[in-house]
Amino acid sequence: MMYRAVGLGTRSRGLKPWVTVLLVVLSLAVVAVTIGLLAHFLVSGQKTEYYHGTFKILDARINSNSGQNGIYQLKDLKEMSEKLVDDIFIDSALNKHYIKNRVVRLTPEDDGVKADVIMVFQFPFAEQRAVRKKKIHSILNQKMRNTRALSINASSVQVNAMSSSTGKLTVQACCGKRIAPLIVNRIMSGDIAAKAAWPWQASLQRDNVHQCGATLISNTWLVTAAHCFKTNANPRQWTVSFGTTIDPPLMKRNVKRIILHERYHTPAREYDIAVVQFSPRVIFTDDIRRVCLPEASASFQPNSTVYITGFGALYYGGKSQNNLQEARLKIISDDVCKQPHVYGNDIKFGMFCAGYLEGTYDACRGDSGGPLVIKDLKDTWYLIGIVSWGDNCGQKNKPGVYTMVTYYRNWIVSKTGL
Repeated sequence: MMYRAVGLGTRSRGLKPWVTVLLVVLSLAVVAVTIGLLAHFLVSGQKTEYYHGTFKILDARINSNSGQNGIYQLKDLKEMSEKLVDDIFIDSALNKHYIKNRVVRLTPEDDGVKADVIMVFQFPFAEQRAVRKKKIHSILNQKMRNTRALSINASSVQVNAMSSSTGKLTVQACCGKRIAPLIVNRIMSGDIAAKAAWPWQASLQRDNVHQCGATLISNTWLVTAAHCFKTNANPRQWTVSFGTTIDPPLMKRNVKRIILHERYHTPAREYDIAVVQFSPRVIFTDDIRRVCLPEASASFQPNSTVYITGFGALYYGGKSQNNLQEARLKIISDDVCKQPHVYGNDIKFGMFCAGYLEGTYDACRGDSGGPLVIKDLKDTWYLIGIVSWGDNCGQKNKPGVYTMVTYYRNWIVSKTGL
């Protein structure tokens, strides 16, 4: 034993300096690799988790008149609730894990409004989910007691974990959300829409030939223009496709019902709206998603930026396109659009103009029935117009004329329940 000990001591003292340096460098490298792997695991080992929360907003009512105390627009109350949840978690111990939230339902009750919200987080795998759920509930409960943004019944706060598949589908089902960046110029110059850019766009086809555009407003309903069916309203001869190309389509469905406005009569242009029911229902994804419908009381100011999409012709007399086109327009005031050199008395109730008086940027044949949409400050998109009519395409002083969705909002509800 003495020999072995002395021998080791002698060899240790005999190490050359460069060997010592090498050993130190190797040791540091091992430590660095270990730390790197650990950091990689902690970063890449994040799991997206969904939680369903509910809470009651006291003394709140949903009404079209937002001028009274305690009475809110549905859209405003939804945005206020989402902002409240955002603020709570951004200013909490879970701020590094919190991603976003979506209010998916507001239900009027006797003493207020019940809010259903989906909250999205990213957590490392290590911690148990029951512990995280308890933390989320505790933060919501505590901070809602002290908030002044809305009057919340803190005892009504509940939180439940959701499966990833259910949570993702529920968030995707929220209306008016898109994933593609917004880079838009005009339809008539042939700018092609990016994949998933306008996931509510549909193509109505008779005998598999594109006839009109339409807009997805639920997993079984579309809204479009009544004049698309002025020669044929037999649902058995119509199909609907989704995606940014006609051929190949991303998905096709059979038309089940076509409901024209009862007061639409060709060749008149008033009441130019229809809803279309298809089957089977679609599953919402990044590529297929419904647009939001505005409230009947909503208004949109002249010169606001709006967007149209469609498979229509690029010039008057041209053919429909296989690829979805897109354009950015401006709302034109009624005072301007009703001037004699524009459309004069042809602009009736339930219509409005959008585009440019100098022309060029416009919808065209084959775009009829398609969407004109606007986005709010939270990048949520609303359908405010349906491509209806116009003189030629892109002609000077002849902008596009659109069916006003807010004017027919109650009619849409009466036919679809939406």
